[in-house]
Amino acid sequence: MKPNPVIFIHGLWIHSAAWQPWLDLFVDRGYDVSAPGWPGDGDTVAATRENADALNDVGIATIVEHYASVIGSAEGKHEAKPIVVGHSFGGLIAQELLATGLVAAAVAIDPAPIKGVKSLPLAQLRSAFPVLSNPANRHRTVSLNAKQFHYAFGNVLTEEESDELHDRWTIPGPGLPLFEDAAANFSKDSPAKVDTHLADRGPLLLTSGTEDHTVPLKVTKEVFGMYAKGRSDIEFHEFEGRGHSLTIDHGWRDVAEVALDWFSAKGF
Repeated sequence: MKPNPVIFIHGLWIHSAAWQPWLDLFVDRGYDVSAPGWPGDGDTVAATRENADALNDVGIATIVEHYASVIGSAEGKHEAKPIVVGHSFGGLIAQELLATGLVAAAVAIDPAPIKGVKSLPLAQLRSAFPVLSNPANRHRTVSLNAKQFHYAFGNVLTEEESDELHDRWTIPGPGLPLFEDAAANFSKDSPAKVDTHLADRGPLLLTSGTEDHTVPLKVTKEVFGMYAKGRSDIEFHEFEGRGHSLTIDHGWRDVAEVALDWFSAKGF
């Protein structure tokens, strides 16, 4: 029997094409893989940059519905439910798909915080400042310049590597998900809400780079603590000395191998 297919979900500001090394590695290990972009993403980095307005007002619920549709359209083509790997906001989306039973298991890498998280480190605020500093950004896309990217993503990298990643992979990101996440604890029906006490879900691996500025370690540990109060299968892994760029920088394979080992241990 073939392994479960794997869907990779990117986060804000990074195009889905950046998953290509992961796709190649997972294919080598026998998995069927895909990395669909968000609704509004172009097929390439350049195409997305040229039509940034296509991502205006794309929020968390829209993104979840998009990936649910992708999974639904593939139903029947595989013997088993897909498993997902999500980074940043993709990690939040992965948790929502898992909670609704659409996927069999999920790895959430430095995931955007879910509703209920109270930690708000200064580094996280500074990383989100280019978007949240202007209320008008709620309805439009925002791009990070190289300096902003170096702080939010590449803070443990050389400036040269950070700038190369910025030039190669960054795309405009919709502001709406950040505004929705920032206001999650003040909204009864927040799209960032996940039932962490639900026992009837597949296994979840939460990971965090210890030096992440965009989603600091403290935040992901708090999310893990919320899940740990329930009875579902939840594990946590720290990547020492790694920042938010850990899925695309020179050390990406170390992160990918942890995901592969965990899926194997869980029988996927």
